[in-house]
Amino acid sequence: MSERTKQLDELLRQEIAEIVTREVGDPRIGFVTITDVETSPDLRHAQVWVSVIGQPAERAATIAAFGRAMPFVRRELGRRLRLKRIPDLHVRLDDTAERGTRVLQLLHELEEGDAEPELAVGESLPTPVARLPHEGDLPDEPPSAAVPPKPSPRRRGGTHQRKTSSRTHRR
Repeated sequence: MSERTKQLDELLRQEIAEIVTREVGDPRIGFVTITDVETSPDLRHAQVWVSVIGQPAERAATIAAFGRAMPFVRRELGRRLRLKRIPDLHVRLDDTAERGTRVLQLLHELEEGDAEPELAVGESLPTPVARLPHEGDLPDEPPSAAVPPKPSPRRRGGTHQRKTSSRTHRR
């Protein structure tokens, strides 16, 4: 991702958040936080990642209402920003906060000595796998203390050959 795209993503995130807070009057859009915006390389589409507080049904309703407000938000962005093209905005639920809380809860349960933490339906813990030795591992240290290998130096310069074209003559 280029520096320009990162700056555009941050600008879009700030402007969308301001438009939603001040201009969108839909009461179904409650506690929404714009966490990130990711534009495609051609700048035609943008994923708008949002975090929503509430129960799963409330979150789904908020995301749906927020998606219906995107044409208005896009129009407002067109008025505020000097861009050749305003990307199509696609709303996605950012559930990293919930997943982080769940990981902390599972870690706490494991620290408390619970043999089996309570998992939700369809949820599983990763299975630990023994790490195989790799080149660059020190013999006296555990495998987790491995030293990453140094990158090989790239060759510079080289011989440049001139292309010569052969001409064919017709008689």
